[in-house]
Order: sequence, then C-alpha cells, then structure tokens
Amino acid sequence: MTSTVQSRSPVPILTFHQIAAAPEKGAGFRSLSVAPEHFQRQMVFLQTLGYRGLSMTALQPYLRGECSGKVVGITFDDGYLNNLTHALPVLQQLGFSSTCYCLSAMLGQANSWDRHNGVPPSELMSNVHLRQWVAGGQEVGAHTRHHVRLTQVDTPTAWEEISLGKTELEQVTGAAVAHFCYPYGEFNAEHVTMTGQAGYTSATTTQRGRCHAGDNLLALPRVPVLRRTSRPLLWWKLASNYEDQRRV
Repeated sequence: MTSTVQSRSPVPILTFHQIAAAPEKGAGFRSLSVAPEHFQRQMVFLQTLGYRGLSMTALQPYLRGECSGKVVGITFDDGYLNNLTHALPVLQQLGFSSTCYCLSAMLGQANSWDRHNGVPPSELMSNVHLRQWVAGGQEVGAHTRHHVRLTQVDTPTAWEEISLGKTELEQVTGAAVAHFCYPYGEFNAEHVTMTGQAGYTSATTTQRGRCHAGDNLLALPRVPVLRRTSRPLLWWKLASNYEDQRRV
C-alpha cells in the first residue's frame, strides 16, 4: 500500500464558485463567475482528455492511493442556485459527480458576506434545491453555517460553525456530509483538528496546487477555474506543475 501511495499521480481538485454570466465591470470578484457555456465546454474538454469528474467522496480512493486513474475532483463553493440550474445538467449529461460546499444557516438567502467587496447579490440554494442537487447525483459538503472567518472567531464559535454545518445539512438532505471547505481559505491547526473531530473525512482550502501523496486530507489544495480560464490553460493546470509552483 505504501508504494502505491508514493507512486500515484497528482490529483487535481477544481474550484468553481458561480456558474453564471459575469456581473458588470467594476463589480467585485468578477473572475469567480464562469459563464454557463464556458463551463459546459470545460467539462466536455475534460471528458475528451479522458478525465472523469468526481465528487469528494468518489475521489477519496484516489487521494488515498488505493485507486489510480485519470480523475479530477469538481467542487463548488458557497452553494449558489446557479450551480443547480447551470452546472447540474452538464454534469449529469457527462456522468460527472461533484461536491457543492454549502452554508447550513443561509440556505435560500444570498451571498451577504460579499456585499462589502462590491459583489452583486446572488441567490443560494434552498432546502428544496439541495435535495434536488443530491437527487441529481451530486454531493453536498459543508462551508460552515454563516461563511465566517474561522481565524477571527473564538474556539466555541468555530466548533459550532464547523460541527453544526455538517449535522444541519445532513438533516436537510438526508445524506451524509463528509467533506468541508474552509471559508476564505482561512484556518489554523486547531480548525484542522476540529474538522476531524466533527467527522469530516476531507477538507479543502484555497491553497493552490494538485493533491500529492502525503498531503493532509483535512487541508487539501485545489486548482482554481476562473472566468478567463481557457481550455489550454485548464489542461496545463491539470497536466503540469503550473499550480504546484503556486503553492505557498
């Protein structure tokens, strides 16, 4: 088993946010909106290259070195409704699975945490939408309850945000929630310990890079896919050390 883990190829986990037309020029974080037609082309491109898009649960054997193959994790942060309306049909058509990290106390609301950055409001999936997402063959992960900066809250609050984010989403979807994503990519060693204690089997960050043998499954790097990420650049991000070199 040890030799298998050491010899496995790097595993990329893609990060998306909104699958929607970019807001007007001057709006904050325009780069985080990938147009639906671009998303479709990117996913078809992955399939053409021989990749299978997988949820974090389906990706686990590859991350642990128990399986090998041409796979890529697909993750969405925040739980936008446009993930359901625009991404789900594409994923289903291609037979891909994915994980959408949602905020258990903000279902059906909007991205209020982005307001001070000039990001236009965008609707988040509701309880009903999340159940549709799961029924569509996709997975729900936790992103805390309120999109908090874990490094700026006290320990009891951080624990509540991490642990209740899991149990509340499980109550909504009726499915296990085994994967976590640190909001803003901000966390410390205490929060990594908390995710394990809460029962998560993986946690992802905003640290750039592909996943390599020996990486902590509770602090995994990812590969960002942005508004202007072309298909050649996407291929380069997956097949080379382009993202690994940006790992801090």
